[in-house]
Formats: sequence, structure tokens, C-alpha cells
Amino acid sequence: MKKTHMNEIDSQILRLSGISKYYRDGENNQNRVLRGVDMQVGKGEFVAVRGASGSGKTTLLSILGTLLLPDSGNYLFDGKEMNMPGVDHSVVRNRHIGFMFQSHRLLPQFTALENILLPVLAYRQKAGDEETDYAHRLMELTDVKGVAGQYPDTLSGGEAARIALCRALLMKPLLLLADEPTGQLDAGNAQKTALLLSEINQTLLTTIVMVTHSDEMATVAHRILTLKDGILT
Repeated sequence: MKKTHMNEIDSQILRLSGISKYYRDGENNQNRVLRGVDMQVGKGEFVAVRGASGSGKTTLLSILGTLLLPDSGNYLFDGKEMNMPGVDHSVVRNRHIGFMFQSHRLLPQFTALENILLPVLAYRQKAGDEETDYAHRLMELTDVKGVAGQYPDTLSGGEAARIALCRALLMKPLLLLADEPTGQLDAGNAQKTALLLSEINQTLLTTIVMVTHSDEMATVAHRILTLKDGILT
């Protein structure tokens, strides 16, 4: 495991305290997915959360991304309590959190460059020169500049993953959340994507929380946590 570069991690970007989440089954019984999770992540840190399928990794990531509210506990993100009334979670997500999913979720009617620029269109009708220039910089950094005008159905799996990563980074998020980002890639592209995430973390100083069932994928992070039976250790 890598040593955390503490000179670049000077304060916390997020803190979970006693986070619990349950779902009701068909008989209205409570199925507790997260059981009092505590978690702290520093600015600039790369943390991997490892766990088997069904261990609650996606639920945890959804809470971190404000897509899901916990049933109990506190979530502090960038110094603000996320579970308080009046917090506009859509603004937090659009401006400060990037998402990278197992399925790349590229829109087929848009080119690779247009897919990267989609987050801007959540609050503006058209991307400006600054966003477009930054999109090109990200494509150069991730070695996909040559596919800017191509449509998703012409991209390889590795290229699609990198376009999805560029899209997640376009708004210069404080936090990048990666949900099994190599789950649909072959071993070669999975390794390249893992190393690319590490490079993004080091080059852009982007804080990353990644959930994965892969021990090999987790080793690119500074710190590895394990989620089992709803408990994070």
C-alpha cells in the first residue's frame, strides 16, 4: 500500500459519524445495510473501500454523493453538514462531486467531447471556452484527445472509461467517487484505469473514494478500508 502524501492532505474533506442505512424487505422487515459507519477522508487523499458484492459499497458511495440520505448519523462534507434541512444536494453534486460508474453512461447522440461537457449543461445552455479548453486538457491528460469527435459506439471500453472520467472531472470537483470503475473492462484496461486514477489524484490533487471488490484495484490507493456486514474497518 502506498504511503499517504501528508503534505498534500492538510485537512478533512469529508467525515461520516455513525452512518446507518436500512431497507425494508417484502415482509416489511428491516435489512440494515450500513451499521454505524465512521469514515474520514483528507483533502487530496485516495481511499479505496473494498468489499464483496452486496456488502453495502454502493449504498455508502451513494450517501457520500448525496444521492441517498442515511437513516441516522452525520455527514460533514467540506465543512458543511449534508443531512440538515435546506441543503441543496443537487448543487453539491453538480458543482463539487464527480461520479465515475461501472457503466460509463455516455449518451449515444453526443460526441466524446460533448459527453464530457454535459455537466455544464446542468446549469447553462452552452459550454464556454474555459470549460471546453479544460475538457481538451483532460482528454490530453487521459490520452483520448484523438477521439473527441467520435460517438460512444465507436469507442473501445478503455476509451469510454477515460471519457467518463474526464466528464467526472470537468467541474474540478472537490471529491471524485468511483463505483467499481473497472468492472466492465478487461484486465489490461482495468489496470490502465487504476493507474490513471492514481495519476489524476497526484496531478490534479483530486480527492478520490473508490469502491471495489478487487484487491489488485485497491492497491493503487493510499489507504484501503474494508466494508463487511455493514461495518467499515
